[in-house]
Amino acid sequence: MDDLGTPVLDDHLHLDPDHGRGIEAVKDFARSGGTHLLVVNKPSWLLGVEPETGEEFRPVFETTLDVVARADEILPGRAWPVLGVHPGLVSKLVDDRGFDPAEARDLMQAGLDLAAEYVADGDAVALKTGRPHYDTTDAVWEASNEVLRHGLALGAENDCAVQLHTEASEDLTEVAEWAEERGLDPHRVVKHYAGGRLAGPTPSVMSEKDRLEVAAERGDPFLMETDFVDDPDRPGAVMGPKTVPRRVRWMREVGYDDAIRNAHVETPEAVYGLDTEATLDR
Repeated sequence: MDDLGTPVLDDHLHLDPDHGRGIEAVKDFARSGGTHLLVVNKPSWLLGVEPETGEEFRPVFETTLDVVARADEILPGRAWPVLGVHPGLVSKLVDDRGFDPAEARDLMQAGLDLAAEYVADGDAVALKTGRPHYDTTDAVWEASNEVLRHGLALGAENDCAVQLHTEASEDLTEVAEWAEERGLDPHRVVKHYAGGRLAGPTPSVMSEKDRLEVAAERGDPFLMETDFVDDPDRPGAVMGPKTVPRRVRWMREVGYDDAIRNAHVETPEAVYGLDTEATLDR
């Protein structure tokens, strides 16, 4: 196993033990020097779940808890679950299943309510919500924003971070304001799949060198991720599980030691309350 001498956290990836690489991907991450993972449940429809009620999201969340427990046994650090409802579900419900936008909103909010129960019980560390990253009707967009705001409110109620899947943007100050209005510190709102520059929430930066250079040079809090999708039908999709450790090695080579500590020690503590050093078994 390659010890990089620091905690190495991938802030957002998916593991599918039934259809994808699952634990083999975790082994790749660990062998490359990775230590900690935030594992986000896959979109419900990719696990064959077509919920009618909030309770029917439970198998999606349980699958994630099971694979996180197995990852915990392999990693030198820890894995933690992030649970929620993928914002793309709104289109599946409206376009494919005949829901109107308000019905889709209600179901997705109910799924988030269930995810928040896992956080309240200590079984998950954060929630995941957002809005479509593609063009939609005004009604679907507003319904999606209502889901997003509900997720922020649940984050405030449960004193937890909220990961967002949104359109590409360098300015999400409006969302940060929504969080503040609901009592959630905007720095505990994380934009997944971010570039190196972001106003408002904390960016979880896709681990491409150009994006990481921007984040490192700015010096603001940031996280690193791959968004590994663990889908055998899309083997090259997004980034592989070895990427974050490899980028940390590159960052060390080019002198970004402060940025490494920022992304893998300081920001995880500030955003999620996770101590990646104390949970690292050397």
